[in-house]
Amino acid sequence: MITVYNHHHALHQGKLEMFRGQLVPCFEVPTRADDVLQELQRRQLGEVLAPQDCGRGPIERIHSPRYLDFLAGAWSEWVALDPANAERDALPSVWPVRSFRSDVLPANFSARMGLFSYDAGTPLTSGTWAAAYAGACCAVTAAQRVSGGARSAFSLSRPPGHHAGADFFGGYCFLNNAAIAAQALRDAGAERVAVLDIDYHHGNGTQAIFYERADVFFASVHGDPHTEYPFYLGYADETGQGAGLGCNLNLPLPRGTGFARWREALALALQRIAQSGAQALVVSLGLDTFEGDPISGFQLRSEDYFRVGEDLAVAGLPTVFVFEGGYAVDALGTNTVNVLEGYA
Repeated sequence: MITVYNHHHALHQGKLEMFRGQLVPCFEVPTRADDVLQELQRRQLGEVLAPQDCGRGPIERIHSPRYLDFLAGAWSEWVALDPANAERDALPSVWPVRSFRSDVLPANFSARMGLFSYDAGTPLTSGTWAAAYAGACCAVTAAQRVSGGARSAFSLSRPPGHHAGADFFGGYCFLNNAAIAAQALRDAGAERVAVLDIDYHHGNGTQAIFYERADVFFASVHGDPHTEYPFYLGYADETGQGAGLGCNLNLPLPRGTGFARWREALALALQRIAQSGAQALVVSLGLDTFEGDPISGFQLRSEDYFRVGEDLAVAGLPTVFVFEGGYAVDALGTNTVNVLEGYA
């Protein structure tokens, strides 16, 4: 297993997020990736590489230029508004919903931040752009390794990515690493690619990016959006649109679901991926399905993740793993590497 590790991920370290109506310390913390790296090295699962600088080109294949321009310059603008802002993170406070316009780019910083976001739980910090950009390069580098003949590669980075859309951030995510990896695989010659999201929370950003495309099949096993974040996407009747009709599979499950039922949904997702004719696979590897996760509700145990890896290996596809959620930090390294070891 090749691991591409983002040595700059800790530059993004949010202080507070809005969670259930309260400002609380961020759940998405640098130790998430650090603990996974330590466990990978302890088990000697494979070489750990730094990403190659990919430039904005592969990222612009997924994200709009005006959105990327905002992210790249947001912190400087935030501090220019008030030097005291250097000591506090930026959180959005207004959003253009429903009948509001989104085609006009406002001059006001807060208005633009709201235009490009959808929640108040994703703080933008001094190092957000640097960390997110390096993470996208990790995804591209991992995809290049797999396109070049490697059986698998693991993009180990944070902040995560699967909630980020073409022109919006949220859910701790700024750049959609899984989508960037999938597009890189397509650009390297794979005619069809599948993205399998096994995070507890639906990958709304990934779905939105590929919803009208037939060349990328998206499947997700996740908590029922009737009760679970991100709430407004992830229902079973969302099957794609236009050319992408039939290329989107959502398998929402109720809070409290155990491994046996979850594994049945995974088997169905893998069956549909095989039927799609995908030549490569991207796995949005979220570990917040763990029974001890503080913000999620499935009941998988650490030993179950070996079986998850084995099931993914049976698919027989060149695979890029992309690190997503998982907030039971003490168990996160073990659970993540159990998947990768089971796969290997």
